Amino acid sequence: MDLLQLKYFQTVAKHEHITRAAEELHIAQPSLSKVITRLEEELGVSLFDRIGRQIKLNRFGKAFLQRVAKAFLELEDGKRELCDMQGNEKPVINLAFNNFYSFAKILTGYAKLYPQTSFRQTIGSTAKMRQQLLNGDIDFGIASPPIEGDSIESIPLFTEEVFLLVPHGHKFANCENIKLMEAAHEPFISLKEGFGLRDLTEGFCRQAGFTPNIAFESDIALNLIDLVNSNLGIALLPIVQWSTLPENLPVALHITEPLCNRTTALSFLQGRYLPQAAKEFEDYLLTYFKQQEQTAAP
Repeated sequence: MDLLQLKYFQTVAKHEHITRAAEELHIAQPSLSKVITRLEEELGVSLFDRIGRQIKLNRFGKAFLQRVAKAFLELEDGKRELCDMQGNEKPVINLAFNNFYSFAKILTGYAKLYPQTSFRQTIGSTAKMRQQLLNGDIDFGIASPPIEGDSIESIPLFTEEVFLLVPHGHKFANCENIKLMEAAHEPFISLKEGFGLRDLTEGFCRQAGFTPNIAFESDIALNLIDLVNSNLGIALLPIVQWSTLPENLPVALHITEPLCNRTTALSFLQGRYLPQAAKEFEDYLLTYFKQQEQTAAP
């Protein structure tokens, strides 16, 4: 068993398709099939269930894949640590967000202190971010609700109130407060399934005693404001960050029942080596929000 065999297996497991895996690896399909067969013979078990021309990772394959992923992650961490010790490469921090909060000001402040550091940012669902952490594709995930999973640690950054947004002229527009149950028969606007805000919306509505009718969904949080303003429905969103937005904002109603707050957290993989730049960014982020909390305190 060698690293090339394991890399080939990992790629086939990702696609569950020999032809697509062979194309990614730039090798002939028969050669790849022989490598996987030899690996299975060496392990003494089949890693894939074969049904006609289709293959599916079985329980042995899933268990082995987790071990292979950890092995490659350890090797990658070793490479990162050596590069960090040499100080030869420009620091890069890989981040993923699913939060509506604008982090531009935070990143700008950090960049002034550490101008040599660059960032690679992605946006995705909570499930995608969890897998990115486990795969070692990102250093940190910033998400609400916090990312959960084996070996994933989350540190709360801030908690904010979630309001019910209604368009101007709506029957609730003149209310300051509302019980969420009063909106049970209204069309809701939210993010697509898998995003934290969608999970929160459905969770708050369940607490109130109903299942929301999601009439429109998007994968961009700012679109929700435009959809509400267009009288296409109502939405649950925090509003603290909106002061910098030029758009005409919907009416925001305080929800008295149930309690609607959301917590955003910084998540990372336990035991993974973090370069010095990533550690400095973690410290900076925690200090920033601690100062924000102290400033906001009465």
